[in-house]
Amino acid sequence: MDRLSGLDAGMLYSESATVPLHVCSVVELDTSTVPGGYSFERFRDELAKRIPALPEFRSKLSDSDFNLDHPVWVEDNDFDLARHLHRVGLPAPAGRKEMAEVCGHIASIPLDRSKPLWEMWVIDGVGGSAADDADARGLMIKVHHAAVDGVSAAHLLSQLCDVEADALPPAPVDGPGQVNPLAIAADGLWRFVTLPWQLTRTIPVTASTIAKTIGRALAGEAMAAPFTAPTTRFNGELTGARTVAVVQLDLDDLKTAKNRCGAKVNDVVMTLCGGALRSFLAERGELPDKPLIAVVPSSVNDLSDRPGRNQLSGMFCNLQTHIADPLERLRVIAQSNKRAKDHSAALGPTLLVDLAQSISRGAFGAMLGLLSRTPLTDSTIHNVIISNVAGPTTTLYSCGAEVKGLYPLGPIFPGSGLNITVMSLEDKLNVGIISCPQLVDDLWDLADRFKIELSELLSRC
Repeated sequence: MDRLSGLDAGMLYSESATVPLHVCSVVELDTSTVPGGYSFERFRDELAKRIPALPEFRSKLSDSDFNLDHPVWVEDNDFDLARHLHRVGLPAPAGRKEMAEVCGHIASIPLDRSKPLWEMWVIDGVGGSAADDADARGLMIKVHHAAVDGVSAAHLLSQLCDVEADALPPAPVDGPGQVNPLAIAADGLWRFVTLPWQLTRTIPVTASTIAKTIGRALAGEAMAAPFTAPTTRFNGELTGARTVAVVQLDLDDLKTAKNRCGAKVNDVVMTLCGGALRSFLAERGELPDKPLIAVVPSSVNDLSDRPGRNQLSGMFCNLQTHIADPLERLRVIAQSNKRAKDHSAALGPTLLVDLAQSISRGAFGAMLGLLSRTPLTDSTIHNVIISNVAGPTTTLYSCGAEVKGLYPLGPIFPGSGLNITVMSLEDKLNVGIISCPQLVDDLWDLADRFKIELSELLSRC
């Protein structure tokens, strides 16, 4: 029985009209490479050949009124690709910004839970990085966070894409099968009864974690502390609307800065994020004296033997936005990131997964109900979510179309209305930014600052 883990289910329970919890990818395609020529019907048929290799795309949620534990995944025996693959056209002339506007609208709409939790939108009439010609198209992929985390989403992309334009589809993969409601309820009852055993493992680990954190804080070796972030426009109340912006950087430029400064690529990414946010807020007279704090999720798939599709850990990182000089900011961020990584490793890779697994379905509901009635206070947990996902180093093709850009988009949450996710692809670093239009008046202004910050950092290096 493929039952959702506590962390998977938490993504379902936390979803609301203003917080759709799916992850997205905005893809720029050059369809001139499609063998035999592109048509939407040909793209649809090629995608259909890949669905048998993607059990995540064929699985839907199943539950029982008597189930005391989380829902389970079952095979959708009535799967219909037409309910997931859609097509929209942009009026000419259209480019990257017009495509992103449509993607923002798509990202604002929750997925239908009665069918497999994903959608794909082909966007016609897009120029973007494919030179504004008739062969340029956009593709918006949307998958619920309960079904994938960053690493499993990247795996999905690897199954959807090929390294050759005329590659054969991957081999079929078995899905979760069918489970009747009585079996779901019986297994859920057993899991509920054995929950205290899970708590006996989690409580000592949590107590040890608190002790380790206090010790590290006293020694000056702790990560940035939550609830110490300054309040910014990104920490206001969310609506259901979403706005999207993207930017593409040369990966070699980031590696040059990394090598010259003796840092890591992720340190450079964080430095660019800090610089872009610093100048964006400063121009509006809103730069706080205290540095902004980012929460940085990380995958523990390689370190965890726990069940579930979301295998996540994370750390709080100081973006050092009070430092104007990009080179000095990079130096300080590299040092603080090392402390944060060491602290996160000391806490254990499965801490978040185990904590979520020890919370019952009813407890999740009570916690979320309490949070929904708790107003935002002056204590801001963090300002922004920043993720860095390693991508492929070779050219990719989606149903024969060459991928020119691949921009990941993560979710935003109440009190933290900005998400910056980066993913490498061949010799490029693709930056996807998503927020709420009521919080950010011009997200493209923030996106455009990344290239400026990289140029300034290279000149200082």
